[in-house]
Amino acid sequence: MRRLIVMLALLGAVFGGHPVLANENPTVTTTNVTASSIAPAATASQGVPATSAAPAPLVANKGDNAWVMVSAALVILMSLPGLALFYGGLVRSKNMLSVLMQVFVTFALISVLWVIYGYSLAFTEGGNFFGVLDKVFLKGITADSVVATFSKGVVISELAYVIFQGAFAAITCALIVGAFAERARFVAILLFMVIWFSLSYLPMAHMVWYWAGPDAYVDAAAAEAAGKTAGFLFQKGALDFAGGTVVHINAAVAGLIGAMVIGKRIGYGRESMAPHSLTFTMIGASLLWFGWFGFNAGSALEASGAAALAMVNTWVATACAALSWMLAEWLLKGKPSMLGAASGAVSGLVAITPAAGFVGVAGALAIGLLAGVICLWGVNGLKRLLGADDSLDVFGVHGVGGILGAMLTGVFADPTLGGTGVYDYVANKVGDYDMTAQLISQLWGVGTVIVWSGLVSLAAYKVVDLLIGLRVPEDEEREGLDITSHGESAYHH
Repeated sequence: MRRLIVMLALLGAVFGGHPVLANENPTVTTTNVTASSIAPAATASQGVPATSAAPAPLVANKGDNAWVMVSAALVILMSLPGLALFYGGLVRSKNMLSVLMQVFVTFALISVLWVIYGYSLAFTEGGNFFGVLDKVFLKGITADSVVATFSKGVVISELAYVIFQGAFAAITCALIVGAFAERARFVAILLFMVIWFSLSYLPMAHMVWYWAGPDAYVDAAAAEAAGKTAGFLFQKGALDFAGGTVVHINAAVAGLIGAMVIGKRIGYGRESMAPHSLTFTMIGASLLWFGWFGFNAGSALEASGAAALAMVNTWVATACAALSWMLAEWLLKGKPSMLGAASGAVSGLVAITPAAGFVGVAGALAIGLLAGVICLWGVNGLKRLLGADDSLDVFGVHGVGGILGAMLTGVFADPTLGGTGVYDYVANKVGDYDMTAQLISQLWGVGTVIVWSGLVSLAAYKVVDLLIGLRVPEDEEREGLDITSHGESAYHH
């Protein structure tokens, strides 16, 4: 525990020092958005008299709506059954059902909390870290409510955005369970998820993705006013297209802290804990790859060229990572493995997530190739250095891959390297790109999520342990959680 506290303190010292802004007046970036009110900021800056006729309400584009709703369904497929099968195949057969149950019920729990208060705290105008509770139980959101996309004057139905972002929240929490699989109490997991979702996921989503929408940026004065209402990391200029910080690093840090606090599995390092079904793991990885097109390309919020770019980047980066991990493992161990190829694919998906809509295809190829090799080190060398029993290598893949992808976004978003740059909605063109400044912004994002999630997670685990206990008894762990926690078996031989 002392090592864990020291590690968090060091991270805070590195990333939490004197603020260095990437942009004194940051341009608006193409990350996930919502706009409770699009017109008022624009009309105020234009000096429209109060007696002027109200502008005609914006109507959601049917094609964009359809794409976002399909993408939400694809993200749900990533969790159920994609992630559940991927994780389930990696544990021992006596714990298969428990992992399926943890992912399934976590998804259901977070979906309900998202509708009750999560969406409101994440995507309403409030402070730099949280929204407000104006939309609890989706109050005031109707079939006619709209939110902004990334094009001025283009909107989608707010209900479509609610479910799309809710699916993100649910899979983020479900990712965490892989780090302490095979030894945690089911009720403890659920209580932890409630706390962590409320105090880590929601503020990170608000910090990175909340802004006033492009229609608010009509001139410099309006842009400055709108910028002050955005989330903390959005104001810092951090780029995260689809969740490198909000989803992957956030969940990975929570998982790593959990693995350390709960402790190692009985027999870890002495007994075989090999995956019981790489067939299920391969099927799960394939469903993740398929669903990830909704995860990344759907984050464009429009059926547009930007969505197509994100989709192609997701396709090729994943393929490159699967190949690079497999080839590196082949060289090191003498044989290519199915586990390596599947793990490599997931590492590529993770690394391209923050960059998907910002980098060119060449950048995606480079990110994928690097992700496969570096995440292979993450689940081997780094894991040994940390000394934690991260059961299913959540930090080695999602943490390392998320950090790598977030930083490389700052490199390959550069238009000179084939990236899209950062769009200036006041000038209505791509702005001048400063790679050094953008990398500093990316460091703000990475450092903030590591420290924030680390501290929230540590506190949440301690509270849960004090209240109900985190770990199952030794005899139950040895028998397996399928029978002892749920009274069922995944298999009957």
